[in-house]
Amino acid sequence: MRETPEELKELQALLDASLSRSNSYLRSIINGERTLTAEQVTRILTGMCTLALSTVTAKGEPRISGVDGHFLHGKWHFGTARGAAKARHLAARPAVSAAHMRGEELGVFTHGTVEILNPQHSEPAADWPDLLAYFKDFYGDDAFDWNNDVVYYRLHPYWTTVYVSDVERLTAASQS
Repeated sequence: MRETPEELKELQALLDASLSRSNSYLRSIINGERTLTAEQVTRILTGMCTLALSTVTAKGEPRISGVDGHFLHGKWHFGTARGAAKARHLAARPAVSAAHMRGEELGVFTHGTVEILNPQHSEPAADWPDLLAYFKDFYGDDAFDWNNDVVYYRLHPYWTTVYVSDVERLTAASQS
């Protein structure tokens, strides 16, 4: 768990606010017995978590693709090739939706906007050196030309919900 107490507090506020703004149908599915706290989420979402990421084309057509998601400091981080279609979509239209699902056991659903962490022709995000060290440790220092081949993003959520079928089983599995 890399989150500070303040980041956990912000994530919990987001989870609570998102669920309270959801319709009654969603709240009938995701409730106190079928969701997780911010602390539980950060203990479960470790390492690489495959995300289904949805972007929008210039014509307003939806596109979905997979990315390696890393849940760090209470937010999703992911990368793609600088020349990828999704990189062009995100540069022009930074609004995204992302879903991480593990069968029927877990679903994490997020809507928000992305921030480019390592732009090619301007200053990177202030925390990029720490994030880059994490990614290099995870993928290998020489996996990419980190300055030219890949672009990394942080998803700033305005809505996130978490569904879990069995809280006790999932949280016990994450502690072993």
